[in-house]
Amino acid sequence: MKQLRLAVAAFALSLAPFAAAQDAPQDPPYLDNRSDAAELVRSLYNAISRREYARAWDYFGEQKPAKDFLMFSDGYADTARVEVETGSVSSEGAAGSIYYSVPVAIKAFDDDGNAATYAGCYTARLASPQLQESPFVPLHLEKGTLKPVEGELSAVLPASCGDGPPPPQKDSILENVKKRFAADYSETCQTLDSGEPGAADPTETTIGFNYKHDGATDDQREARLFRFSCNMAAYNSREVYYLADDSGELRQLQFATPELDIRYENDDSEGKLESISIIGYRATDQLVNSGYSPETKVIESFDKWRGVGDASTIGRWMFRDGQFTLVKYDVDATYDGEINPESVVDYETPP
Repeated sequence: MKQLRLAVAAFALSLAPFAAAQDAPQDPPYLDNRSDAAELVRSLYNAISRREYARAWDYFGEQKPAKDFLMFSDGYADTARVEVETGSVSSEGAAGSIYYSVPVAIKAFDDDGNAATYAGCYTARLASPQLQESPFVPLHLEKGTLKPVEGELSAVLPASCGDGPPPPQKDSILENVKKRFAADYSETCQTLDSGEPGAADPTETTIGFNYKHDGATDDQREARLFRFSCNMAAYNSREVYYLADDSGELRQLQFATPELDIRYENDDSEGKLESISIIGYRATDQLVNSGYSPETKVIESFDKWRGVGDASTIGRWMFRDGQFTLVKYDVDATYDGEINPESVVDYETPP
């Protein structure tokens, strides 16, 4: 990697030799965000990647990273682009200012396609805006120290800087289930492209249970049930469920559902109901107007055939021995204005 010509004792490592692919991509989108310490660091490297050195120089306060601007800009002459990742920012107040410590890892590329990785911390400062006079001094970088490291950015990113707390651990199961749902239903679930904040976030319930083979003194196991809203119409909504078992293995739930043969007098659904027969079972990945009850450990659905709900199906799937099983299925096949379902499957009611 070509050595940068910048030589600043206290800041040299943070402005170390940078690199970029030989077939350089287009400049990244312009980013200039001075309202957040981590975004300020990202804006610095955005300016460097775009070769906007005056902007990069301006992110520093009175303590500049080089003797003068020419030395600073010359130091990045061979830099093509910089990838950056920031960690959990900590802050503390002192003498009318707030100081922010930002964990940073960067991967820098030069014009020959070489790359190098560095990690360390930046310090940003904001003097109290209420106490400042003109000219106003915005949030700016005070100093930074990065050292050469080996590894992926996420692996070398410092857990914290100064007295700051380590970043919260990521919930890998939650992240995976959200990715699974997005991949499985990006083209079929309206909530994914609705533009509403949190539209693809699930509701979650922890289910305590034991397998049949567990002993009486064994600790209770825990499963995590995730419910995603998929589509919503005038009187019916659809939901998708995923279950992470006690080992963390994630699977989408498929619900056993009776396939019905419904006969009416004169083949008229408005006429007299003659019979309801089960002619088989199939699995469905979506339930209608459904929800989970922690008290009964049952997922229940209520599929309205029309808005008043007098004709419908109601299904109940109970969680036992680590999975959901169909225990009851009621059908109201009469369009008579009254709610009078008939059970076609019933493993809840004693004989």
